[in-house]
Amino acid sequence: MAEIRPLTMEDFEERMRLMQFAFQMPLTGEQIESRRALFRPEWDYGLFDDNGRLLSALLLIPFETWVQGSKLRMGGVAAVASWPDARRQGGVSKLLTHAFETMKRQGQSLSMLHPFYFPFYRKYGYEMTIERKHYTIPVKLLPPRAETAGAVRIVEKSPDLLAPVYETFASRYDGMLSRDDELWRQRALTKPGLAAAYFDEAGSAQGYMLYEVGDRVMKVHEWVAATEEARTALWSYAANHDSMIDDLKMTVPMDDDTAFLVPDPRFKQEIVPYFMSRIVDADAFVAQYAFQPSGGTDEVSLRLEDKHAPWNEGTYRLSIGADGTARLRRENGAGGGGEAACDIATLTAMLVGGRRPRFLRAVGRLQGSEAAVETLERRVPLQRPYLADFF
Repeated sequence: MAEIRPLTMEDFEERMRLMQFAFQMPLTGEQIESRRALFRPEWDYGLFDDNGRLLSALLLIPFETWVQGSKLRMGGVAAVASWPDARRQGGVSKLLTHAFETMKRQGQSLSMLHPFYFPFYRKYGYEMTIERKHYTIPVKLLPPRAETAGAVRIVEKSPDLLAPVYETFASRYDGMLSRDDELWRQRALTKPGLAAAYFDEAGSAQGYMLYEVGDRVMKVHEWVAATEEARTALWSYAANHDSMIDDLKMTVPMDDDTAFLVPDPRFKQEIVPYFMSRIVDADAFVAQYAFQPSGGTDEVSLRLEDKHAPWNEGTYRLSIGADGTARLRRENGAGGGGEAACDIATLTAMLVGGRRPRFLRAVGRLQGSEAAVETLERRVPLQRPYLADFF
């Protein structure tokens, strides 16, 4: 009988063989040893056959993510892989179901992943929530230089300096990771190049960019501006490289307005679907979610479908208080305020993916009365999803 269990250090070599094969990613001996030093077997789950052979594996990383200005515990799913002779036998389905149960037990009410194929993970309740824009801007179309009260300086790549600015920026978006020191040093700051930060008149950092220059291209790895002044100053700093570059490449949130702010917006702008999310525990998630405040309490009867996390299945009374706090209470049937119905992926798209209730009803993803949908439209806040990291 197949067994799912956390990996051990003894499983490391086989896990690396599976990773290299599945992702067509050969590693050098030095790279493997580097991964061994960072290996967290308690985060890795494997499906083993009766003989103890590893068939499939999944990495479940504990993160905190920003949602509506608060930090929530999130389970990041990554490195999902199977040997060819173990594929299409339900192994990954079993691992994902086990991961949902584990996340619920660990208080991770939300999960996120980078899909190899969006339709595959939609079957398991995940939905696209993060899209990003990729810019390629010719140097002649960079925003014009402008004077600011502070100054941009090249700085050390230090989490102590950059983290406070990042957290201020990240808290404005749903899906951004709250980075601890390990995440900064092992992921965010490992790319080559320089760090430049904008300091206001009082000497406080208000923005930064991590970037490298090569082959006449400026590649911006991360751009964070907590204020409009910081944004202006960083663009002026980027323009100072005009003798060295022909183009600037960067990734920005979907709500970035650079094209509107420059004299000529005719530069390459590519929208790229990026990450998917899934509410793992609807009751716990709603209890932590900040709905739009209102003059009083609103209630909607919500019928929720979730084939892979059965604890979410059922009909609930969604009660949203005047201050925006809410709770789900199970009920046996529909109640006042009109009934709404959707699956867990649609609920995720509505609460953390920026998809509005009216739109979801119009395209057939959300069912319900006009009154119920209008209540949700009024109480679900406008979101700005984004994720600067990869896992």
